[in-house]
Amino acid sequence: MTDTDSDGSVVISPTGWVAAQAELYEESGGTKGTEVMGAPCLLLDYRGRRSGTWRRTVLIYGRDGEDHLVVASNGGSDKHPAWYLNLLENPDVRLRVGPDRFSARAEELSAQDKERVWPHLVELFSPYADYRKKTTRDIPVVRLHRTGG
Repeated sequence: MTDTDSDGSVVISPTGWVAAQAELYEESGGTKGTEVMGAPCLLLDYRGRRSGTWRRTVLIYGRDGEDHLVVASNGGSDKHPAWYLNLLENPDVRLRVGPDRFSARAEELSAQDKERVWPHLVELFSPYADYRKKTTRDIPVVRLHRTGG
C-alpha cells in the first residue's frame, strides 16, 4: 500500500484550519502542529470511498495500549464525519504521529470498549462530553492498529 495517489498527491481537508495544521505538521516532519487545543493530534491519510483518492485530515487521538484512538464526533453533529464513512469501506490507512509515519488498520470499537476508554478521551479533550449531549447519533470511537512501518 502506498500513502499517495499515483501522482504522489494527497488531498488535504478543505477546512481552512485543518489544512493549515496538516501542512505545518507534515512540512515540519511531525515536530510542529502536533496539538489541537492542548490535545495531541495525528495526521490520518485515508482513501475516499467513491473516488479512491487519498485524503488527509488532522484528528485528536488517545491511546489504548499500543493503538491510537480517534473519535468520529464531527463536533457533535447529527452526521458522521466523511473520514469515518471512508474508513468503514477502506480501513487501511496511513498515520503520522509526531515524526513517525506508518500503516494502520481502522476498526470501530464495540460499545463496551468505547465506554471503557471514553473517560480517558474526555480527559484529553473535554468537549467530547458536550458533543455526546448535542446529538442522538452514537459517536463512534475508532481504533487505529499499526500494521507496518
